[in-house]
Amino acid sequence: MARILVIDDEERILKLVRNILTKDGHTVSSFLSFDEVKEEQIPWYDIILLDVMMPGTDGFEVCRIIRDKVDCPILFITAKTEEEDVVFGFGLGADDYIRKPFGMEELRARVNAHLRRESREHHTVLQSGDIQFDLQGMKIMVKNESISLTKGEYQICEFLARHRGHVFSREQIYEAVFGYDGESNDSTIVTHIKNIRGKLDDFGVSPIHTVWGIGYKWQT
Repeated sequence: MARILVIDDEERILKLVRNILTKDGHTVSSFLSFDEVKEEQIPWYDIILLDVMMPGTDGFEVCRIIRDKVDCPILFITAKTEEEDVVFGFGLGADDYIRKPFGMEELRARVNAHLRRESREHHTVLQSGDIQFDLQGMKIMVKNESISLTKGEYQICEFLARHRGHVFSREQIYEAVFGYDGESNDSTIVTHIKNIRGKLDDFGVSPIHTVWGIGYKWQT
């Protein structure tokens, strides 16, 4: 399951893309303009889809702003098919173009092709407040000191951090981290989070907040 950001000023296009990609199991965040996006969340996406012709900050400018902040694929969704526009977009750091109008299978194929390509081994460190995530090593560090977490504890932290500010129930966290075929149940999330908090507290950080009656969220 990938985390996908889509920005397009046409609600119809957003709905179409969202429906197609969520059916493939991806988590899709969709916005009508770049102004609606929290910039600190951008590095956590696995792939970004941008409309080129948008009022205000257009797709070319968005790509220019974020390219040095992310190493994930950036795909333009556009009706601008002139060669100079394509060349200009690639020069800004785009990875591909999806030309409007596009078919469902083309969108799915292009997105999945880039995600497969990105699954090759690489080393990425992402920052969330004072906490660093070593995605390849599956480690968390605070001030360059590694925190000893189990695989499940790390996965819970990464899931919540990638969706910072969003509240998730125990059931949602369990499903996202362990899947339907997990051998335990969602009550183990309570134990995992208690253990995580104990370990992070030793380093002076407390990013996991309880929202009573609902669940948990990551806030740094």
